[in-house]
Amino acid sequence: MGITKAVITAAGRGLRQYPASDTVQKAMLPLVDRDGLTKPVLQIIAEEAFESGIEEICVVSAPGDEEIYRRHFRSYAEMLRSAFVGISWAEEQAKRLVDLEARIQFAVQPEAEGYGHAVWCARPFVGNQPFLLLLGDHIYVSRDSSDQHRRCARQVLDLAESRGCSVSAVQATREHLIHQYGTVAGKKIGHDPNIYQIEKIIEKPTPTAAELQLHVPGLRAGYYLCFFGIHVLTPRVFEILEEQLQAQRRETGPERTPLALTSALDTLAREESYLAVETQGTRHNLGVKFGFVDAQIALALAGADRDRMLAGLLESVVRLEQR
Repeated sequence: MGITKAVITAAGRGLRQYPASDTVQKAMLPLVDRDGLTKPVLQIIAEEAFESGIEEICVVSAPGDEEIYRRHFRSYAEMLRSAFVGISWAEEQAKRLVDLEARIQFAVQPEAEGYGHAVWCARPFVGNQPFLLLLGDHIYVSRDSSDQHRRCARQVLDLAESRGCSVSAVQATREHLIHQYGTVAGKKIGHDPNIYQIEKIIEKPTPTAAELQLHVPGLRAGYYLCFFGIHVLTPRVFEILEEQLQAQRRETGPERTPLALTSALDTLAREESYLAVETQGTRHNLGVKFGFVDAQIALALAGADRDRMLAGLLESVVRLEQR
């Protein structure tokens, strides 16, 4: 049976987007998508899941955010229908928004207690089945060249469903950037050069720690396998998170400390078959400096107006060089 549920973590406030994120949720900041329409980040990520075959999504949000998100989808759909009467693209987009809102549920993360805690908050929605996990501050751009032109999420789902285990997308990442990501060590399996059996995971390692513990045979020198921001996980991860949460509370008492997902995934890798796949695509981290600029350029160059955007970028570079 296929995987039908996805979780998007979107409770963070986005300090790097301040002051914009002081009045607008980070997940509601706009980007022009590949189809030329301006959409909030959350909608772009949700469409990544739906167009990969997911049927239901749970968005983990901060208290009070659910109504803001739902109001956006409803009001935007109504605005499109009233402002563009009889226009086919507007009606199609309005239908997509109505469908999106109907297929989204919400789980509240009462306080910022870490990424692992945010995932744990979605446990009632997921139940006892594997699920797709997407980051609410990453944009994914597929470069799959197959006939289906599979989305990045679909590539991970295909492997997870065929192997019946947890799978995380990874991307070969230069050493000076690994402090931003969970990084894995593993070995290639089978004849597919892009699939690895995960053996160890460290959250945001230093170059020294990576060199000592995270070397992957066959990978280019100076590169490591870092999380892409897309995972398919078995429900065992919730049990591990629960165990870690209870242990943490016994040790720290009422003091709340962030619960990391990476340590739970490292435990999962020691208990179950857990694969990593180098996805045919790129991830764009909105949570780092110029992350929105990077993501917008990537979406523009992957869209219908690619040639126009590329020409404009080249002209801008030439003008700067001529100064």
